[in-house]
Amino acid sequence: MKQTPALSLLSLRTKLVLSYLAVALGAVVVLAVAVVLAINNYFLTVQIEQLRRLAATQAQAITNIYVVEQSNWHNIPWRSEPGPYLFLVVDATNNQMFCDPPPNTDRSACNDTAFSQALGQALQGQETYGRLPASANIAGIYDCSPLYNNGRLIGALFVAAPEQTPSDAFLGNVNQAILITGMMLTVIVIAFSLLLARRLTRPLESLTVAADKLKGGDYSQRVIPPRAQDELGRLAQTFNAMADTIEADVNELRHQEQMRRDLIANIAHDLATPLTAIQGFSEALADNVIQAPGERLETAQLIAREVQRLRRLVADMQQMSSIESGRAHLDLAPLDLSVLVDETLTVMEPECTQAGITLRAEFAANTPLVMADSDRVTQVLLNLVDNARRHTPPGGTISIGARPEGKMLTVWIRDTGQGIDPIDLPHIFERFYRADRARTGSTGGSGLGLSIVKAIITAHGGTIGATSTPGQGTCIKFTLPLAPAVT
Repeated sequence: MKQTPALSLLSLRTKLVLSYLAVALGAVVVLAVAVVLAINNYFLTVQIEQLRRLAATQAQAITNIYVVEQSNWHNIPWRSEPGPYLFLVVDATNNQMFCDPPPNTDRSACNDTAFSQALGQALQGQETYGRLPASANIAGIYDCSPLYNNGRLIGALFVAAPEQTPSDAFLGNVNQAILITGMMLTVIVIAFSLLLARRLTRPLESLTVAADKLKGGDYSQRVIPPRAQDELGRLAQTFNAMADTIEADVNELRHQEQMRRDLIANIAHDLATPLTAIQGFSEALADNVIQAPGERLETAQLIAREVQRLRRLVADMQQMSSIESGRAHLDLAPLDLSVLVDETLTVMEPECTQAGITLRAEFAANTPLVMADSDRVTQVLLNLVDNARRHTPPGGTISIGARPEGKMLTVWIRDTGQGIDPIDLPHIFERFYRADRARTGSTGGSGLGLSIVKAIITAHGGTIGATSTPGQGTCIKFTLPLAPAVT
């Protein structure tokens, strides 16, 4: 139903109060009508019962006289009950034996055909009573009873009387009581509706205010859910959950946008440095600033080294993009990780020995196989061990171990290096993340090594993380899925 403009401007609280008030007033009206009808019906029932008792008394008296007069209707001394009654007696053949109309009523009322149906039913042994039909010459109530003598039907008695209605004073008292009750009920309903409307609308008002602020960009808005776990309580909880999701998504978008800007800035910086060197050396060669053959050869080697640096940077970016987009193919097969670790330590041992660093494997003899790409996992191990080597001082130790946990194999690379500052630790797997601390600086990397490692582990369905204590060392853990058991 379409709301009128005036109604649409009302607050929800006002609408609730008005609706409850309308229901209360409607209930009072229905109650008043029901009470009046009930009173009238009660009065009618009482009068009919009184008339039936009167008719039964008269019928018994007529029957007794009929017996005394030896079944002769004509010898009966007729006497009716004084008052506004109509008495009509017929014999078994429906011949009228006696009729006494009420005072000030014409005797033609005795021949009213409206009585015929009731008399006919009485002569068939059935008592009838109620209001006189509308077609009757007089208005009121009646009772029509059969007359018996020793079980033999001898006639019928028809008694009619005017219907009495409740007095105006009585109805006035009833209406006054209904009015007072209605007023009290209205006051109670208004108070109750105000309380209930306030309880219902307060959470909605809080939600509206919070939603407006949320729309304006304040994503920290939350509402206090009502104690009752009803629809409003669930709505408040749903709103808070939605606000949590929106805030997290917006923060993530902002973080990604910042990462994108940092990525562009880092790429530009990492490209600019070798390009500037290449440009300077190339111009020096072209302008014959460097003329000595040995110096020209050294300059050419510097240019080649900077080009290789650019190629590594581009290759790392392409590799990471390929892995993250799912385009890189993983040649998954059951493999013994301890073998890959031994190969990695063999490759890294000369550099670590030269740096005074001890390498140690901590693998159990029964370490289960993993389902992984051998080349990719080797790349991960080499990257992590080399990263640990570059930040572990002489006399330090780098250890590699693994243990099964559920359906995954947890692998760790632990060093006794300088550690990572807690501020930098959450960001070490981000692209080009750099800080002038233990794991960053001018170490010669592209800034993508740990990002590539994370992309490879994620592509295998594993996870990677790091813990570190500055001055004591760092532990990087990653997981790989176990290979299915061979039956």
